Amino acid sequence: MTIVSGAGVVVTGGGGGIGRAMARRLAAGGARVVVNDLNPDAAAAVAEEIAGIAVPGDTGTEEGVRQILETADEHLGGIDIYCSNAGIGAGTGPETPDDVWQRVWEVNTLAHVRAARILLPGWLARGRGTFVVTASAAGLLSMLGSAPYSVTKHAAEAFAEWLAATYAHRGLAVHCVCPLGVRTQMLADSGRPGQVLLMDSAIEPEQVADALWDAMAEGRFLVLPHPEVRDYYAFRATDTDKWLRGMSRLQQRIEEEAG
Repeated sequence: MTIVSGAGVVVTGGGGGIGRAMARRLAAGGARVVVNDLNPDAAAAVAEEIAGIAVPGDTGTEEGVRQILETADEHLGGIDIYCSNAGIGAGTGPETPDDVWQRVWEVNTLAHVRAARILLPGWLARGRGTFVVTASAAGLLSMLGSAPYSVTKHAAEAFAEWLAATYAHRGLAVHCVCPLGVRTQMLADSGRPGQVLLMDSAIEPEQVADALWDAMAEGRFLVLPHPEVRDYYAFRATDTDKWLRGMSRLQQRIEEEAG
């Protein structure tokens, strides 16, 4: 169980969407929250609303992550919970240029690795710390329409799982947030695949934050705001060929509706 009241918390990508909802929920639970966002005005607006601290910066670079953590640590006097939430969607298939692949990789996967590299020594020394990764259901299943998003979210979930398996006995709590569609700007920008696959079941960001809150209280690794994801995940593992045939039919539907 993660103790939130009085904790020093950092939420990346906290200027909107899921990150903003997480910042609000954790602040309501008594946390002292640093709100990070690439957009300084968005970070400042959320920080003002929750009596938090805005620390703008780019989680997509090693130096950016380091500066965010150093500044947050100075303000909070120690970081207890790190919500590595910032993410981007870009690209389509193998034709996506290398620079786009690299940017998505840096933000969606390496940002988690770089933050953990800095935070873990102190957390392990004191025997406690909480690391939250926003990976999306795409990290457990897949997301048609964007290979870079799917691949990097799979990698994010795998890294979160590795952290939990490696350090749980030393006091590290890890939570991996894997929603389907959430009514955010990212979903609005996802094009036809997002409209076909996610819009009908899309939920509000606040529901994701509530699911995280419950998982932290119960000590659960997977945070599944859409409970059906658990069944999809099991189906994918137990009958992969049938799963892929179903996904292929969905891809055909997307192409037909787009045409």
